[in-house]
Amino acid sequence: MSDLLPPTTPAAQPGEPEALGFSGRMARAFQSNAITPLLAIVAMLMGLFAVLVTPREEEPQINVTMANVLIPFPGASSADVEKMVTGPAEQVLSQIQGIEHTYSVSRPGVAVLTVQFKVGVPRTEALVRLYDVLDGNKDWLPTGLGVMDPIVKPKGIDDVPVLAVTLWSKNGESALDLERVARSVEVEIKRVKGTREVQTIGGPGRAVHVWLEPSRLRERGVSVQQLQQAVASANLGLPSGTVADRTPGAPGMLTVETGEFLRNAEEVGDIVVAVSQGRPVYLREVARVEAGAQLPQRYVWFTPGVAMDAGLDGSQAVGAQGGQVYPAVTLTVTKKAGENAVDVARAARQRLNELHNTVIPEGVQVTVARDYGETAAEKANKLIQKLAFATASVIILVGLALGKREAIIVGGAVILTLTATLFASWAWGFTLNRVSLFALIFSIGILVDDAIVVVENIHRHRLLTPDVPLATIIPRAVDEVGGPTILATLTVIAALLPMAFVSGLMGPYMSPIPINSSMGMALSLGIAFTVTPWLALKLTQTGAGHAAHGPGKITSGLQSFFARTLTPLLASAAKRWLLLGGILVALLLSVGLTLVQAVVLKMLPFDNKSEFQVVVDMPPGTPLEATAAALQDMAGYLAQAPEVRDIQGYAGTASPITFNGLVRQYYLRADMESGDLQVNLVDKHHRQDQSHAIAQRLRPELERIAQAHGARVKVVEVPPGPPVMSPIVAEVYGRAELARNIAQAYAATPDIVGVDTSLKEGAPRAFLRINRARAESLGIPVAAISQVVYTALSGADATYLHDGFSKHAVPVRLQLPREMQVGLDAVLALPLKAANGKMVPLSELVHVERGLIDTPRMTKDLMPVTYVFGDMAGKALRYSHPIAGRSPEGHRNGGRILDSPALGPLSPIRGEVGWRMADHL
Repeated sequence: MSDLLPPTTPAAQPGEPEALGFSGRMARAFQSNAITPLLAIVAMLMGLFAVLVTPREEEPQINVTMANVLIPFPGASSADVEKMVTGPAEQVLSQIQGIEHTYSVSRPGVAVLTVQFKVGVPRTEALVRLYDVLDGNKDWLPTGLGVMDPIVKPKGIDDVPVLAVTLWSKNGESALDLERVARSVEVEIKRVKGTREVQTIGGPGRAVHVWLEPSRLRERGVSVQQLQQAVASANLGLPSGTVADRTPGAPGMLTVETGEFLRNAEEVGDIVVAVSQGRPVYLREVARVEAGAQLPQRYVWFTPGVAMDAGLDGSQAVGAQGGQVYPAVTLTVTKKAGENAVDVARAARQRLNELHNTVIPEGVQVTVARDYGETAAEKANKLIQKLAFATASVIILVGLALGKREAIIVGGAVILTLTATLFASWAWGFTLNRVSLFALIFSIGILVDDAIVVVENIHRHRLLTPDVPLATIIPRAVDEVGGPTILATLTVIAALLPMAFVSGLMGPYMSPIPINSSMGMALSLGIAFTVTPWLALKLTQTGAGHAAHGPGKITSGLQSFFARTLTPLLASAAKRWLLLGGILVALLLSVGLTLVQAVVLKMLPFDNKSEFQVVVDMPPGTPLEATAAALQDMAGYLAQAPEVRDIQGYAGTASPITFNGLVRQYYLRADMESGDLQVNLVDKHHRQDQSHAIAQRLRPELERIAQAHGARVKVVEVPPGPPVMSPIVAEVYGRAELARNIAQAYAATPDIVGVDTSLKEGAPRAFLRINRARAESLGIPVAAISQVVYTALSGADATYLHDGFSKHAVPVRLQLPREMQVGLDAVLALPLKAANGKMVPLSELVHVERGLIDTPRMTKDLMPVTYVFGDMAGKALRYSHPIAGRSPEGHRNGGRILDSPALGPLSPIRGEVGWRMADHL
């Protein structure tokens, strides 16, 4: 056996130190140094410190800074907004350093621009640049154009709520009552350390409504403008100064205040708005004054599923019926940057429990719709368990192969490497999440290599030279394998580290894998040359009896197996070639499995989440109630699924955003025709199917229900990796007709579902064209006519109550009652006062023109763009679509979808079209 061993380092002459390389000198310096165990203890303590202080998150904390810049341009068409506001604004914003893309949507009356910074640009720095450019270019538009100041709404990873709870009641409390409770709870939750923003989604809000009565206004000779001015002027109180006070015992000066604020609806109704025939005309005589909920602009409700009704997952609510619709509001909690999501969510839930039967009345149910702190802790604990299992497996295998003491040495080195790596990861700025912990599990196999190589070589040298002292054997053995070990470690680091420089969201999202693994490899190399020799010197047995100890049964069996297997290959060249051919055939067969779709290629596997969304878009012009009806039909179907715990419905407002929804900008979905369902499943331990399989199973029936309502539906799952706009996105530049053709091709392709485009259909519009000559001859300003119509239909807040207890200001809103907002008759009957005091109905000043509303216009990086979206279901999509081989002009391009040419600068005026495909998952 000794003839097969490599030659060892020559022994030094007596009295001379043995000539060793770098690794051998390190081992000799640390093997008996008193500082070595101290360094090991420090590394262990640093790792424990990192485990305690490192924030635990659901997802890696990526700097994905985006900001929406809203620029109102009241009354302007989409074309005017695009030409006068959006284009110049994009040119201004493109000056900012570090911008990845600029997007814009030009709608009637408003431009919405989205600035997306490059991944990794710090949030504060990005926003400072944005505000600096906006403030330095305030003169980019004429002051009299009518464009209002930009409103900046920054968004980032910390805007994703870590906790969302739904307040509802089986006793039928109204949404207004639940909103009042939620507003009170907001203050209590905001006191929890680490919370950043606490918001309530849903609830109509309170208002004092002044319902306009056109006939009464005409009878009393009162115009809408008079009402608005009278209400605003009646709600005024000012400190007027001080006067000398001659009252005995007074301090000498008397503070004087004048005026009084409106405190309730009765005081609003008592306002004198005019004088008719010598008597005052009170507001309550020309309008109906009521205090209560505002006209519904959004609906939020809660639907328990059959799993909740059955008490699965410990979520049974007494008296709740599966599939029943209950009014609700949702309270969301975000955390501050750098805070531990687990601690913040746990403290907030504890505070909620303390508020029961005090701030939260008895009978109001609190259902946790999202707790990313709990899921983050669960995933972190699960991965830590797997990390411990992997480490224990390595120790057991080493123990079986080399011995118990050697296993303890290797185990100690691996544990120290992991603890030191956790500390380095915390110092680097990583959090404990599924990606960073996966990096450690992934690297266990390579982290242990250095320690095993060193320990095994020490073990071998002991068998060869049992009479030589361990203090001499250890440096010699470490030096012998030191060079190859260093080279192998650097090779692994060189193979992993480039992954940290991947661009886009994927790079920073997956960066913990190459960085943590590389740091772990470097630390394992240092520990193998320092702590491992010290442990070997302390724990390894010495003595001649050890040399007589032969190989164990496992070692003998393995040696015999490999000898029988490899000896024929060494003796025969033909057998070696035959083996090579077999390996190549097996390799080709394994690769061929992907071609026949036996193995599906996917960048990341589906995660078994306990939630998914159903996003619904109704046709433009759909009333809010019709949107809610479609969503409730879908919720009723979903509630019957055995895995569904509960559903939160949101019509006219956005549900609590996820990281995926942040990139897709779902938080901007606040139109009457927009809505979504948040579907929560029972815990994965209480169901057999994974969330992806459940979503795919429910999708066909959801699409059927949506089709019956004329809606478009998308089942949106939380992606296993970084978020994308959609799994399949086509960007079409310059021509909308091509986008429609691509959407039709998507719909005709098997396994492509959820096909949608950014194109909007036209909705009916009534344009009230003002007869300027008639209005000016009567002394009625044109602007006053537009304001009256806006007041009647959308409502105008003349002033606000000062009731002393409302957290949010309660407006006094002038508006036509809902029953009169049917057709244009009541609007056209509204009176306006001419210069001679005569009341003129609106119908004499305008004529109605009917048509279609302006559709939004979208751009990306100053170029008109249309998006076509799709998703994959069933078998994996084959990238061989018929449209992939043809360019928009009908010429063959010879490429697949992913190979289609990227667009350069084109001129939409010439009708040129660019198209680009991107499959992100």
